[in-house]
Amino acid sequence: MSMSLAEETTAATPEAAASPEVVSGSALSGPSDSDSSSRRVLLVWDAPNLDMGLGSILGRRPTALERPRFDALGRWLLALTAQVSSGQPGAVVEPEATVFTNIAPGSAEVVRPWVDALRNVGFAVFAKPKIDEDSDVDRDMLAHIEQRRREGLAALVVASADGQAFRQPLEDIARAGAGGTPVQVIGFREHASWALASDTLAFVDLEDIEGVFREPLPRIGLDSLPDQGAWLQPFRPLSALLTTRV
Repeated sequence: MSMSLAEETTAATPEAAASPEVVSGSALSGPSDSDSSSRRVLLVWDAPNLDMGLGSILGRRPTALERPRFDALGRWLLALTAQVSSGQPGAVVEPEATVFTNIAPGSAEVVRPWVDALRNVGFAVFAKPKIDEDSDVDRDMLAHIEQRRREGLAALVVASADGQAFRQPLEDIARAGAGGTPVQVIGFREHASWALASDTLAFVDLEDIEGVFREPLPRIGLDSLPDQGAWLQPFRPLSALLTTRV
């Protein structure tokens, strides 16, 4: 799914302080860091995937005010980094927040305010042209994770529902070494059964992170149906069958 979004700057611009909830648990050069010996708490955000997931919950394309607040997410990451650092006395532990996205042809000017707002909050953005079905950013995210793993990961957080791309690599990282590396998946529980079922990955629902959404999401699942019943919206439009390869 291409990231031809019309997000307004308000979707990522810092607002009133929100107290983040602390949950325990390549060729891509990436953002620079003045201390190459530091270990990172790395956040990788799969923008096309999570945008599609949010749209399926809402049953339509999200508005700017319905999109996640990245300033609140950044505060949560800072709190997590402090927690990880406290368990590693003497080590230099730094947070790194990244967003990976596709840019559809002709959408650069529409997406630019959103990208600039993310960068202003403190997120590094990897943007890639959406040329064809093979232009997604999965390989780029995995390459960046692997690069940071080689350099030293204190903890890893991946925001995606793409279990096909991420489950095995993340579980390998969580199991590697003497004590492993803490790995969390954040997203929507409706779309992350692979992470919930894993015995090595922790899962955090995005809506459980304080301040990420301004209003509660209209979430309905088979285990929480109202007495009168409810429509479950399709995950993608029927027209996607015309372009999706089988």
